[in-house]
Amino acid sequence: MECMSLLGVGVCAPDAAFRANLPFPAFAINRETIPPLLRRRSSQAMQMAFSAASAACEQAQRSPSSLPAIFASVAGEINTTDQICNQLVKADGVMSPSAFHNSVQNTVAGYWSIAQQCTQPATALAAGSDTLAMALLEAWCQLACQGGELLLVCYDEAWPGYLVPGCGNPAFAYALLLAAGTVDGRLMQISRPQVGESIFPADWTDSVNSMPILAAIPLLEAALTGRVPQAIALSPHMPGWQVHAGVASAYPKTGDGEKWR
Repeated sequence: MECMSLLGVGVCAPDAAFRANLPFPAFAINRETIPPLLRRRSSQAMQMAFSAASAACEQAQRSPSSLPAIFASVAGEINTTDQICNQLVKADGVMSPSAFHNSVQNTVAGYWSIAQQCTQPATALAAGSDTLAMALLEAWCQLACQGGELLLVCYDEAWPGYLVPGCGNPAFAYALLLAAGTVDGRLMQISRPQVGESIFPADWTDSVNSMPILAAIPLLEAALTGRVPQAIALSPHMPGWQVHAGVASAYPKTGDGEKWR
């Protein structure tokens, strides 16, 4: 596979001040994207993920019920898990079955499949500061093997402040609707993630160090503004993961990489 095509994007940032400082459009949580029966048990993570995923599908004019999905989060349902741990250390140690049910890494993936009546495969993953890079690599592998299209959703709710002081804010979510190869109507093309020497924007390095899910800001800016650099860093680390983005031109026969212009 020469590249992935980006067909739709959705970005959700609940904090209005942070949202206003982003170099691209974002929106607040849209609770209407969650069916009423699921809404009352939804976490901030689920609300953001659903909001971003629904927006990406709408922009690309694709039905969520037909798309395989990848849901990636550094901390998952961290607030629910924290509540369970606090409850377990009490004398009675009684834990809510509902809280336990909603504390796993694939909570959002499961509810998304239920809400959209989607029987396509759904993947949930976490990879620390490389969560975005590994999510894109997983997307590449699935599309290279199976073709078609898929929905990639990355999200993290605000973490309890005392767990990692200074980290875990602000809450953020984004969704990318990706297709195998070159597809008409694409926003841009994205290469296979590779380790490289691309420099992450200094203005966002501190933010990403405190909230790793924000590592997509350079990629989202390129997609939503049309200002597409040849190489886009996926983390502040050096060397770190990167992708090439833009319009594919010629490809070497070895398959070791792509040439981009």
